[in-house]
Amino acid sequence: MKKVSFAEFGGPDVLQLIDAEEPHAGSGQVRIAVRAAGVNPVDWRVREGQFLAAHPIELPTGVGLDASGVVDEVGEGVEGIEAGEHVFGEGSSTYAEFAVLSAWGRMPEGLTFEEAAGYPSVVETALRVIREVGVQPGQTLLASGASGGVGSAVLQIARDRGITVIGTAGSANQDYLRSLGALATTYGEGWVERVRRLGQVDAALDLAGSGVIRELVELTGDPQKVVSIADLDAPKLGVRFSGVAGSVPDALAEAAGLIARGKLHIPVEKSYTLAEAAAAHIDSQAGHTRGRRVMVV
Repeated sequence: MKKVSFAEFGGPDVLQLIDAEEPHAGSGQVRIAVRAAGVNPVDWRVREGQFLAAHPIELPTGVGLDASGVVDEVGEGVEGIEAGEHVFGEGSSTYAEFAVLSAWGRMPEGLTFEEAAGYPSVVETALRVIREVGVQPGQTLLASGASGGVGSAVLQIARDRGITVIGTAGSANQDYLRSLGALATTYGEGWVERVRRLGQVDAALDLAGSGVIRELVELTGDPQKVVSIADLDAPKLGVRFSGVAGSVPDALAEAAGLIARGKLHIPVEKSYTLAEAAAAHIDSQAGHTRGRRVMVV
């Protein structure tokens, strides 16, 4: 099978499309014929070796966490799912023709494989950081870097819970943030004052890692009311860095419910082939994403 892999840490050029042995479903797992794989910032952070201190990685290794596809192997102990069913979920080395998932759910009706691949870890992350930051219905949540996948999910999930949301993004994405129910403003010089004019901030999320932790603490008045998923130095300022996933199956179930009610939609901004993995990482690192980027297999 074809698989994207890297044998050394570094830039996008270390990614290679190789011939590899097919993986097989172990106990509690399913294998899928991958139709699409989500492109997440964690993918290129792993490729760069950013998490080695906490999570040693043996090279060479594959790339990717999220995927959608057709079940073709069911591991020991797995019940309620059969070969041939369409699922989306989280596993490892998903930039490949076949991948093993450790968490999955049936694809919500009406979603394409490309769309479904963009949800799993994004929705889990959004649900987790909303919970960790402690924002309540009737309060206001600021999402810095709100137009990407996690931001898109955060804005919609928070709004569904009765939370007012303020989002910052580039000028080209202001209408997109407003379409998700957010009060929108641009980042850049003077952004703190622009946020203040939109309302008092009760809690804030750093979703882009653009060096705004001090300002988010200033806006909320308390580092305990700020959570980052993108700035590894956030704890130096008393801010929680959230990097440990919660229950992906629970997140997939909640995502399916929100999608069915028309309360959650994350558009696919661009698709790539496996041979274009390096370009996908370059674009992901550049930011300015509106929704999700996915690999199509």
